[in-house]
Amino acid sequence: MDSNPALCAAIANHITTSPQQRITFAQFMDLALYHPEYGYYSSDAVKIGFKDSDFFTSPNLCSDFGELLAEQFLQMWEILGKPVPFSLVEMGAGQGLLALHILKYYQQHYPDFFTALEYIIVEKSPTLRQEQQQRLEDFPVRWCNLEEIPPNAIAGCFFSNELVDAFPVHQFILETGELREIYVTTDKNEKETNAPCPMPHAPCPSFIEVTGEPSTPQLAEYLDLVEMNFTQSAYPDGYRSEINLAALDWLSIVADRLQRGYVLTIDYGYPASRYYNPRRSQGTLQCYYHHRFHDNPYINIGRQDITAHVDFTALERWGERCNLKNIGFIQQGLFLMALGLGDRIAALSEQKQPLSQLLQHRDALHQLIDPTGLGGFGVLIQSKGLDNTEISQPLKGLILPE
Repeated sequence: MDSNPALCAAIANHITTSPQQRITFAQFMDLALYHPEYGYYSSDAVKIGFKDSDFFTSPNLCSDFGELLAEQFLQMWEILGKPVPFSLVEMGAGQGLLALHILKYYQQHYPDFFTALEYIIVEKSPTLRQEQQQRLEDFPVRWCNLEEIPPNAIAGCFFSNELVDAFPVHQFILETGELREIYVTTDKNEKETNAPCPMPHAPCPSFIEVTGEPSTPQLAEYLDLVEMNFTQSAYPDGYRSEINLAALDWLSIVADRLQRGYVLTIDYGYPASRYYNPRRSQGTLQCYYHHRFHDNPYINIGRQDITAHVDFTALERWGERCNLKNIGFIQQGLFLMALGLGDRIAALSEQKQPLSQLLQHRDALHQLIDPTGLGGFGVLIQSKGLDNTEISQPLKGLILPE
């Protein structure tokens, strides 16, 4: 298949130089997506949108998604007493479209807030960062790593859209009632002969899965956190799924950097009870390649996105340990309707524009709230440092229409 030979060689070398000549699936996924030179998000392989791309996100559909989010951030600023600056920290900004839509909206409709706003982007991909900088060159935006933000430095909101699903996950499988971790190694011939690492332009080595004892006690601790017990008879032998330890590490850093304000996370996923349903026996791992999805991460290596659904129960409970208070969890469709998307759909009929554009815009708005697609995404809002008066003020996006 269309794998990057240099990346395959780098992964194979990492395996052969590792203890027991194997790596966790989380390590494999991290290299496939984030290897500094050849990873999917580090190279020019990552393509987002509709044409010649692998996947699209809500901001690709229309500017309304960002504009409605902007209304929510505006209310957060007001609840906090209009601090200056109010920091919006977007983590994983893709092509920069969401930032563009938000900043344009504020510039045109809320100049006071636009003046008070500090917009920060945390972006790991050098390719996407370059695209963001070109798109946002007319706006005051600062780029940095999450670790570069000092502790308790942010008054405002950390937010992300389809970020956590791309964090590397550990995979596990049940074997005779025991929790075993899934590791990745090279094929048996390479392993037995201890052959040298293939040259960058040689055919990609075959990667195979093996199982073993869990690599870290944190896996069992994670399952305790979300109160999942896989020794129950309801779970069949061969049941496999994922554990996202990286999401907890990320949330710990975010909570540490936030002094006062909110964390807003939008992604596809479930509460733990649904995520680890016995009938979802093969987990949620998916790969996206040219707008097609499949479940084989060992093909198109470095050329495809690899994702897993988000366990929102883990984010909620780990957040509580990091002094984050759960404000609300809601589906994206309901969240956007509460912020005024329904009014925007109703107003389309009054707009003077070609019918084809009107229908295209209406279709985009409906996609944002489709419960079988983007509208079914989860929106988790957490807070830190708010007093009782501030917490008691309900956020617009969480107020369901009667």
